[in-house]
Amino acid sequence: MAFDGTWKVEKNENYEKFMEAMGIGMMKRKLGAHDNLKITIQQNGDKFTVKESSNFRNIDIEFTLGVPFDYSLADGTETSGVWNLEGDKLVGAFTRKDNGKALKTTREIVGDELIQTYVYEGVESKRFFKRA
Repeated sequence: MAFDGTWKVEKNENYEKFMEAMGIGMMKRKLGAHDNLKITIQQNGDKFTVKESSNFRNIDIEFTLGVPFDYSLADGTETSGVWNLEGDKLVGAFTRKDNGKALKTTREIVGDELIQTYVYEGVESKRFFKRA
């Protein structure tokens, strides 16, 4: 599938503002902006396995499209949500467990990049990944 492979973050757009909106402190924002995130995605039908490795943590996530699951962000924020495939995009709709606010995430392949977009409280951020 198009998302399959290992992707390494190359650049961020508005990521520190996004983290600030999420309530992440300044030191963690500075570190998070340079986390060297690498994600490996494997799709088997509706099932996805995603391995995230960064300077801060390594985690394996498994989910099935359309099936709600719990996920902990790198800063420890607990969320619950679901991923769906909308056209060529993976669209994630998550709710923070601490305050009930919505976090939307999309992943799409554009050219030779994986672009991950986050929207929280009206603040949009993008992270651009290249195949590793």
